[in-house]
Amino acid sequence: MVVKPNQSWLSQIFSFKSTALGECGPRIAVATLLAGLITWIEHTHGVGALDLTPLPFSLVGVAIGIFLGFRGKTAYDRFWEGRTLWGGIVNYCRSGTRQILTMLQSPPEEQADLQKVQKKAVYMLIAFAHALRHHLRDSEPWEDLAPLMSAEELENLKGQRNVPTAILQRLGHGLANARRRGWLHELHVPTADNVLTELTNLQGGCERIRNTPVPYVYGILSHRVVAAFCFFLPFGIVDDVKGYTPFVTALVSYAFFSLDSLGAEIEEPFGTDPHDLPLSALCRTIEINLRQLLGETDLPAPLPVVDCVQI
Repeated sequence: MVVKPNQSWLSQIFSFKSTALGECGPRIAVATLLAGLITWIEHTHGVGALDLTPLPFSLVGVAIGIFLGFRGKTAYDRFWEGRTLWGGIVNYCRSGTRQILTMLQSPPEEQADLQKVQKKAVYMLIAFAHALRHHLRDSEPWEDLAPLMSAEELENLKGQRNVPTAILQRLGHGLANARRRGWLHELHVPTADNVLTELTNLQGGCERIRNTPVPYVYGILSHRVVAAFCFFLPFGIVDDVKGYTPFVTALVSYAFFSLDSLGAEIEEPFGTDPHDLPLSALCRTIEINLRQLLGETDLPAPLPVVDCVQI
C-alpha cells in the first residue's frame, strides 16, 4: 500500500511516483498525439470532413463519468471490505492470545506443560495469519511458518490444500485437549471456540473477495468505452477549441484513463501491487503483538516503508 508522507498541495499536484500516470501515460500520450495530428490536418489543410458535433461527446462523457464512478466505488468497496476483514483478524488474534494466557489454568505441577501449550497455541495464531496471507497471494508459506512450529507439524501441513483452515483445526484440537485435562473450564469453552469460528468467518470473507473477481465483461466494457471516447474526442472539439485540442484531449484522457485504471488497480486488494493491502505489514504487527504478550523481548522489527510502499 502506498504510504505518502505529509505533502503540500503543490507537491501532491506534481507527484508522479505510485500514481496512475505510470500505467496510463502511454495511452494519454497516444490520445494527445492523435489530437495533435488531427489539429494539424484540420487547420493546415482545412479538411472539414474531420469535424463532428460536440453534442454526442457531451452526452457520452456524462454517461462514462457516472459509469467510471460506479466502477471505482465497487472496487473501493472490495478494497475496504478486505481491510475490514483483516482488521478483524488482527483483533481476534489478540483476543485469542489473551484468552489463551488467562483462561487456561493448571495445577502447580503442570504449570510448565501449560506454558508450553500456551506458547504453541499463540504461535499457531501467528502462523494462521502468515498462512492466510500466502493463501490469498498464491505463494508458499513454509519459510514464514518454519520458525513457528516443529518440523513434523510443518511437514503435515504441506499435504493440506487450505493451510489456514488446517491450522485452525489444530487449534481446535488443542482447545479440546485443554478441556479434557481440566485446564479450560467448561463455561469458557464457547468463548474460546468463538474466536476460532470468527477467524474462520473472516478467512471465508477474504476468500470470497479473492475468488469472486469483478466480472470480466465489466472491465472490458470500461476499457473499450473509455478508449473510444478519448481517441475520438479530438474530432468533436477540434473545430471549437482549435489549437488547444491536444491540451484538452490530454486533460480529459488523463481523467478518464486514470479513473479506469484506478478501478482495476484496487479491485483485487490482496495482491502485491503498490496500491494493494499491506498484508505482510499486518502479519508482522500480529506477530509482534502476540509474542510480546507472551513476554518475549527478541521481537522482529515492524516492516519499513520502502519508496513510499508498504507490502
